[in-house]
Amino acid sequence: MSRHRPPGVVRRAASAAAAAALALAGAIALPAAPARADATISGDVIANLWEYNWNSVAAECADVLGPGGYGAVWVAPPSESLKQSDYYWWDVYQPYSYELSGRFGTAAQFASMVDACHDAGVKVYTDAVINHTAAQTGTGYRGTTLTDKYDTPDWDPGDFHTSAECNDSDLIIDDWSNLSEIQNCELLGLPDLETEDDNVRSGIAAYLNEQIALGVDGFRVDAAKHIPVADLDAIRAKLDTTTSGADPYVFQEVYPGSTPAASDYYASGDVLDFTYASRLKSAFQGNVSDLESLASSGILTPANSVSFVTNHDTERNGLHMSYKDGDTYRLANIFQLAYKWSTPTVYSGFEFSSSDQAPPNSGGFVTDTTCGSGWYCLQRDAAITGMVKWHNAVGSAAVTNWSTKSSSVIGFARGTGGYVAINNGSSAATYTFATGMADGTYANVVDNGGTTVTVSGGNATLTLPAKSAIAFYDGAFTPCDTSCEEPDDGTSTVAATFEEYAPTGSGTTVYVVGSITALGGWDTSKAVPLSSSGHPIWSGAVNVPINTAFEYKFIKKDASGNVTWESNANRTATTTTSALTLAHSWNLASASATDLTFRVDATTDWGTNVYVVGSVASLGSWNTADAIPLSSASYPTWSRTVVVPRSTAFAYKYIKKDTSGNVAWESGTNRSYTTGGSSGYIVNDTWK
Repeated sequence: MSRHRPPGVVRRAASAAAAAALALAGAIALPAAPARADATISGDVIANLWEYNWNSVAAECADVLGPGGYGAVWVAPPSESLKQSDYYWWDVYQPYSYELSGRFGTAAQFASMVDACHDAGVKVYTDAVINHTAAQTGTGYRGTTLTDKYDTPDWDPGDFHTSAECNDSDLIIDDWSNLSEIQNCELLGLPDLETEDDNVRSGIAAYLNEQIALGVDGFRVDAAKHIPVADLDAIRAKLDTTTSGADPYVFQEVYPGSTPAASDYYASGDVLDFTYASRLKSAFQGNVSDLESLASSGILTPANSVSFVTNHDTERNGLHMSYKDGDTYRLANIFQLAYKWSTPTVYSGFEFSSSDQAPPNSGGFVTDTTCGSGWYCLQRDAAITGMVKWHNAVGSAAVTNWSTKSSSVIGFARGTGGYVAINNGSSAATYTFATGMADGTYANVVDNGGTTVTVSGGNATLTLPAKSAIAFYDGAFTPCDTSCEEPDDGTSTVAATFEEYAPTGSGTTVYVVGSITALGGWDTSKAVPLSSSGHPIWSGAVNVPINTAFEYKFIKKDASGNVTWESNANRTATTTTSALTLAHSWNLASASATDLTFRVDATTDWGTNVYVVGSVASLGSWNTADAIPLSSASYPTWSRTVVVPRSTAFAYKYIKKDTSGNVAWESGTNRSYTTGGSSGYIVNDTWK
């Protein structure tokens, strides 16, 4: 294959020819000219329907997003990606080819989805994975087979950066303060495209222009931090105008770090604001009164940024909030929609009990979204749909009449167009707020118009339920009907994640069972099975009632259904309105245990993971098969919190395991640690 050709252009031409041939044969109907989104009937709120398939996005645009006033939908990468046996969610960020048929549906279904969303007045933004290709060889979702990760249908080996160009012999990013390394080396072994080459730029632009021709309105650029701004500008200059005649809207993922700065990317598009989401997490898990100084807290400038409460990475690595935070998470989204700052996004994804877990699927292909059955559909929550209408009604009016009633209760207006009051406390609160609004009676959009608010003399006396809000605006409010739903944890439950260290033999599964209905009411036939994906740690999330004390225990069931109970006394927990994690070790009573977080800086090749193993049973008793897998969410730092005995001295060491199970021990003598009688212990190590 020749390197000196725009690979995307050649591939696109071939695809067009193939599509034409199929059309002549009667196998497929080519789409009509794409419909155009009408921004006059909607606002700027972006619904991030993460890893929904194309048919489900189309239905959501028609039934929920368009009628609800959402301005745009942000969807998963429309390309063929790695297909491997565990069907992990992150497979879609390992592109195999730029074909538009993949894990979420066919190219025809993608085109139909864009049309359906435009018909509903909703613009379409796609995830653009253009920094790299797949780190793993194998087979893709359209049947593409790769035997050399540097030789794909779209790219030749010469289209990627080499170790010489990266100035790092191992080609992997391991110095996160070195700009050249960050932008020319490989992120986690993902082949890094040579975006300074004009042929590569043209190939990427051809892939994006193919989507624009189908009606796509813009792109979220994945891993933009790893692409120089000049290269992004050059690619953007090659893009066609959209079907509305405008330039495509571009917003970029620039993960926080010492270099490059998010502000460096303002010239090439808006930037997703990770700091904004971090500030919201800190406030809603602390004092919401701190939000009065949000604008001066280091968040990005509003004209250049896109805000979010969480995303697919950060809800899994703990950096930001997630649906497991229940009502607190909902409140943070209400605040985001109310506060005048940057373009807001509402995230909707699938429920998970382990960080790598795949979306609901059939053979890897994502199945239709069924809200409340494996999917958490925040965009349908009555409080959120009401706040989208509130957000659109108040327009660009400034934040005024800020009122801090306590560390948990705040209120503010948007000019004279609308007012919102938020109670992040655990009990109801009654206060009088100076709203600045005209006297009258208004619908409370947070409860879908179920209650009203009276403003007299510009003031409103509001009784705010615990972990809730009241919001109203000047204008007619139309309650939603069937498109409004409560996410499946509702307002009365919260996610409890159970983790149990329990090495098991083949055919044996670990369950959690307890005194409440959600945990089977002590009936072992109704116990909740835990996932073995992190074996020997079994884990799973269960929605349990808020503000409730309960007892629980872990059990094992073998292939014949025989049940083995833990020998220690029943464990106990009490929920609040925030998500909680309950980590234990088999037969280790809580009173004799403490928590120790292992953190180690260690670079690895793709597919290699880091573990900790040690002299005590909860660290595998030196058996590498029972070593504790560490999380790579903050790579190159690997970490996990482990339950270990209190007031105990033990030895430990880190190991690496590759995909074949080969074990590599770190060098040097065993490490040692002694726990005390308290909790919250942390070790910070570096692989040796």
